[in-house]
Amino acid sequence: MNFDEVLDRIGGFGRFQKTLYVWICLPQIFLAFHMLVSVFTGAVPPHLCRSTWPLGDVGSPRLGFNFSIAPGDSCTSVQDGLLSQLNHSLPITEHSSTSNGCMGGWEFSKEVFLSTVVTEWDLVCENATLNNIGSSIYMFGLLVGAVLFGTLSDTYGRRMIILIGLAVQAIFGVGVAFAPNFYIYVLLRFVVGMTISAVIMNAFVLGTEWTGPKRRMLAGVITDYFFGFGYILLAGVAYLIRDWRKLQLAISAPGFLFLFYIWVLPKSARWLMASNKHEEALDLIRKAALINGKPLEDDDIELCQSPKNSEKVQDLRKYTVIDLVRTPRMRKQSLILFYLWFVNVLVYYGLSLNISDFGMNIYLTQMIFGLVEMPARTITLFTLNRSRRISQLAFLAIGGLACLLTIFIPDGR
Repeated sequence: MNFDEVLDRIGGFGRFQKTLYVWICLPQIFLAFHMLVSVFTGAVPPHLCRSTWPLGDVGSPRLGFNFSIAPGDSCTSVQDGLLSQLNHSLPITEHSSTSNGCMGGWEFSKEVFLSTVVTEWDLVCENATLNNIGSSIYMFGLLVGAVLFGTLSDTYGRRMIILIGLAVQAIFGVGVAFAPNFYIYVLLRFVVGMTISAVIMNAFVLGTEWTGPKRRMLAGVITDYFFGFGYILLAGVAYLIRDWRKLQLAISAPGFLFLFYIWVLPKSARWLMASNKHEEALDLIRKAALINGKPLEDDDIELCQSPKNSEKVQDLRKYTVIDLVRTPRMRKQSLILFYLWFVNVLVYYGLSLNISDFGMNIYLTQMIFGLVEMPARTITLFTLNRSRRISQLAFLAIGGLACLLTIFIPDGR
């Protein structure tokens, strides 16, 4: 019998698999933290150039300057807004906020955020592109991590890469909180991005490789629920911690608790068999069967060791990424899937990482976005087992239409 039949024999989603999914799902919460924390740590509060205001006795704007007239994405309207509130003329000198930069330094509103990377390193106006470049480099880390750790997991196993990913993520995540300058910050975030791909991909693969075909779709969606929960929880954590360094530390330091995964996270028996480590694979299968209350008999063990079963598992090793584009049919299907992933990720993170532009309470918006994930995941449980093509078409059409309709929303509404 092949490996799927072995899983059915020992219990395709028994106590062993359910325990495994507890270990797999917990890190998903922290993956969501790291993926979306830049919404808060990289936010741009309202700001103005210090050299454009008339100083009071303690070196602050007179008359209680209202930062609401100095939008965070504007560099040219700050002077005009200040003039309007103070109701007198301020000459624009060489130290004012002009195209030559702000010579007196920037003052940022602390109404929503005590500090962000933007306020700490003055990433506004002529330096605003650095913040966007930093986000792009982080996303590039996700790409590099997917390619690198996807390949390494086939050589060293899913468990090993997950453990390495969690350890490096905790170390470098904490390191981000102590970054001395923006460039070190970006470098450390790049590494964190790599580890996210390492953990999220291999955790998904490890879970599905241990799950029987009947429950595989359900198991695959379970991890997404925990990512969504992390999405929601981040709004609360960020609301309570308004300083970017403390927030970064709060979402990274708990990662060291995953050290105990060394003792509880199992290897993939399917990968062990594909790597010709049959005895180790059989020991794991026996353990899983015993935990699930379906211990294997001698006849079952002989079937697991049969050459026919080994050949079917070993065949998986003959395929590479090149096979995705080798034949015309596979090339067509692969290119379609590549495009679908591209547009979905573009819209998903384009919206998720720019919720500060919505003009609403950023914490409430973050929570709403996370809450929406829950029914969305649930709907897929009822559609994927019917028609993947139709459901994909329907979801893309609805999502695309919703994006287009935003064009007709009046400004300021």
